[in-house]
Amino acid sequence: MASLKDLRNRIASVKATQKITKAMQMVAAAKLRRAQMAAEAARPYAERMDAVLSNVASGVVGGPKLLSGTGKDDVHLLVVCSAERGLCGAFNSSIARLARDKANALLGQGKTVKIICVGKKAYDQLRRLFEKNIIELIELRSVRQMAFENADPIGKNIIARFEAGEFDVCTLFFSRFRSVIAQIPTAVQLIPATIAPKAEGAAMATYEYEPDEEEILNALLPRNISVQVFRALLENAASEQGARMSSMDSATRNAGEMIKKQTITYNRTRQAMITKELIEIISGAEAL
Repeated sequence: MASLKDLRNRIASVKATQKITKAMQMVAAAKLRRAQMAAEAARPYAERMDAVLSNVASGVVGGPKLLSGTGKDDVHLLVVCSAERGLCGAFNSSIARLARDKANALLGQGKTVKIICVGKKAYDQLRRLFEKNIIELIELRSVRQMAFENADPIGKNIIARFEAGEFDVCTLFFSRFRSVIAQIPTAVQLIPATIAPKAEGAAMATYEYEPDEEEILNALLPRNISVQVFRALLENAASEQGARMSSMDSATRNAGEMIKKQTITYNRTRQAMITKELIEIISGAEAL
């Protein structure tokens, strides 16, 4: 049985941990609102960008390589976006699990898989199985407020690797923010661009473009990749803070329950020691 001093030390340690988790929960709650607003504000632009590309690409045969691809799917590039820090529940592991399942499926089909990790936590989890497949780690530890300037170099890096013939298909992995307790791991194909089919019975409007469709696509497709990466980073930022807020709230409540249990154990142990001492005193007095 632990001594009273050990129990007091345990209670003090858990109380200190509870203060830390409570503070982290409050910080995450303060950051969540701004991150959520940024993620929700980026969605309409990204969705309209997809709609414009679908509309323009529907009248083009073939088109740029970013749209039509290389005609092969032998080499796949997986861009896995995660957080730079932990203590946010299953946020990082759920993204890594989705990417890991995709990589295993591709390798099982005899494909070549290359991985770019955006965020250290994805790298830490994926390197255990795919260390030879990881070709680059992009850290965003110094970024306080996510901006398009942080996503644009990543998008240009992907395009440069595609133009150099390093891969055929590129897929982006991130976590889409739904609520504080719900973040959805998502995979989006960036290259070749996915064009949503038009609904049956939809009105077919005729447009005349100036400049022509192919020139518009040559300008929009590279920007769309950076936009999609930017959207993924914003969704990740909101999901990370939501997951951390929920995780730290659970940790704070668990610490409170542990403090109660340890306090009850401490009181019972103390009472047992007092009772034992009283029995010894009474027994000694009766012996006299």
